Amino acid sequence: MATFLYKLGKAAFRRRRWVALIWVALLAVAGVGASTAAKATSSSFSIPGTEAQRAFDLLEKRFPEASADGATARVVFKAPDGQKMTSPDHKAEVQKVVKELKSGSDQVASAADPYATQAVSKDQSTVYVSVAYKVNGMELTDATRDALKETGQQAQDSGLTVEIGGDALQAMPETGAGEIVGVVIAGIVLVITFGSLVAAGLPLLTAIIGVGIGVSTITALANVLDLGSTTSTLAMMIGLAVGIDYALFIVSRYRAERAEGRAPEEAAGRAAGTAGSAVVFAGLTVVIALVGLAVVNIPMLTKMGVAAAGTVVIAVLIALTLIPALLGFAGDKVLGRAARKNKPVEAKDNAGTRWARFVLRRPVWVLLVGVLGLGAIAVPAASLEMGLPDDGSQPTSTTQRRAYDLLSDGFGPGFNGPLMVVVDGDKSAADTTYRKIDALDGKVFVSPPRMNADGDTAMITVIPKDRPSSLATENLVHDIRAANGDHVLVTGATAMNIDFSQKMNDALLPYLALVVGLAFLLLMVVFRSILVPLKAALGFLLSVVAALGAVVAVFQWGWLGSLFGVEQTGPIMSMMPIFMVGVVFGLAMDYEVFLVTRMREAHVHGQRPGEAIVTGFRHGARVVAAAAVIMIAVFSGFIGSSEQMVKMIGFGLAVAVFFDAFVVRMAIVPAVLALLGRKAWWLPRWLDKALPNVDVEGEGLNRDHGQDDRERDLVGV
Repeated sequence: MATFLYKLGKAAFRRRRWVALIWVALLAVAGVGASTAAKATSSSFSIPGTEAQRAFDLLEKRFPEASADGATARVVFKAPDGQKMTSPDHKAEVQKVVKELKSGSDQVASAADPYATQAVSKDQSTVYVSVAYKVNGMELTDATRDALKETGQQAQDSGLTVEIGGDALQAMPETGAGEIVGVVIAGIVLVITFGSLVAAGLPLLTAIIGVGIGVSTITALANVLDLGSTTSTLAMMIGLAVGIDYALFIVSRYRAERAEGRAPEEAAGRAAGTAGSAVVFAGLTVVIALVGLAVVNIPMLTKMGVAAAGTVVIAVLIALTLIPALLGFAGDKVLGRAARKNKPVEAKDNAGTRWARFVLRRPVWVLLVGVLGLGAIAVPAASLEMGLPDDGSQPTSTTQRRAYDLLSDGFGPGFNGPLMVVVDGDKSAADTTYRKIDALDGKVFVSPPRMNADGDTAMITVIPKDRPSSLATENLVHDIRAANGDHVLVTGATAMNIDFSQKMNDALLPYLALVVGLAFLLLMVVFRSILVPLKAALGFLLSVVAALGAVVAVFQWGWLGSLFGVEQTGPIMSMMPIFMVGVVFGLAMDYEVFLVTRMREAHVHGQRPGEAIVTGFRHGARVVAAAAVIMIAVFSGFIGSSEQMVKMIGFGLAVAVFFDAFVVRMAIVPAVLALLGRKAWWLPRWLDKALPNVDVEGEGLNRDHGQDDRERDLVGV
């Protein structure tokens, strides 16, 4: 592989104008496609194999007029202090709004008069209008949303408080200037690392081009492939981070090769052949982790993973082709001042070598501090409660959150998450189900059965006592299912969230086995070792559990919540553990590959284990630290999002990268390698013969293309 990538890098360097033109053309085509494509109108959310999904499917077949999977909204009215919503004036205002809702859009299926449905609080200070739509939240047109937002404006002018909740107002999350700040920080780190504005600009430029192509392609195909709004957000998050990192490693190796006396074209080829090999395998681990999300069997998650994996593939291809081409255009401007003035930089200790020697002197202490420290941070993960965020987790500045609070105050928290019970049977079966549910604890209201036209299916609405994301509501769902037979199905947004969380839990171990197993085999091929990949996998698990502990402490317990803009604590997003496993594993293996391949290279060239560790840190520590800081900056940019899910993902990934890069890879890994010595690189002879030789160290390059007449005691800048 090293020889092939070497030739590819040299070819891209020589044909740099054509290579640059091709990538610019791809960006232009993707941009035109995104701007001219039909706007995505659908983002269906289904969870195959769950009871909640079976209930929705049954309702769609037998109860189509109910629009069971359609968007919903609740327009909540509250009278001024000392007044009641049952007064004639206020009643007239509300009924006027109901008429406006019905006539405001042809996507409205129904708008219920609260006085006819008894949707009036006990103290008569609050009422709500339930609005049902014929299509789901992502299929609503802007005109329909605008009509809903304008609802009640006149009522507000008359002194009533009017707020709107429900998934009908679901929209693209706002991330603000967070990503821009992340990119700016990345630029500063690159300038400090390279000491050259040109060298710092290359990774940023190529990462933006890669993300532009990836996100534009997703936008262009969103309508055809039914891609949701969070798909491009994830692709941008991952693509930007790995795009900068992969380019950083290639540019860094190119500068090292130039500093060792090689000609520009030869240096570009060798950078692609050595660092490029590491980029390919690091990218492959990320792709495996993201595509592996398909094992969860949730279409939305599969699409998110595949789309993000596509941006990673683009980042790898850009690092292997566009970076060598741009290096050709840049000339000596990518080098540091000393290299541009032809002043050789002699090999000397740096912060990386000093830290490595410290670890070699005290490997046991470093190992204990690292493991126990992460173990302590991981303790909150034992109290992990999972669910999906609802309007109660929205910022208090949003109308959705204010509507949620008004309903909780006026009717009880359970009104924000009604359960829909579907009975596959006649009226007798429906009445029996009604009585069984009515006898259960944990509910405040059970509606009489509503039969369909054929009389073979009934719907029963159940209002829980507690809020939708609470453990008590989850227990109520389980109790209803346990008290009735298979002909009774519980669904609704709350039940769907519970089933989604359970499905994620069930898929975690198989997913972990698949991803870690495949990556273990891949790393065994790269490192020609059994213990090094095993250590890499165990270290990753430690950093992920510690990151989950931090997420629980902040988002579930509320520790330092105000610092990160967490206005409402609650359960952790149910896809968070499996999501962090997928994304962080791929990124963690980046650091493992880039850092340890340098050690492996030195070991193959005859250095003793301790010397190889020091050499690996001399060449790799500064670059890996810079790459980690860049990823942390990019991910942290998403903490400023208005969407709790995006905020949580950004925080979790940033913390996980910090733990994995600076504690696991920089401390625990060298400590373990120091304790193992030569045993770290042990591989059974039969397995050594069976495994393919991918030559990540570039031995084939030295053999086929010679060592050049360069000085061997020089190191990269």
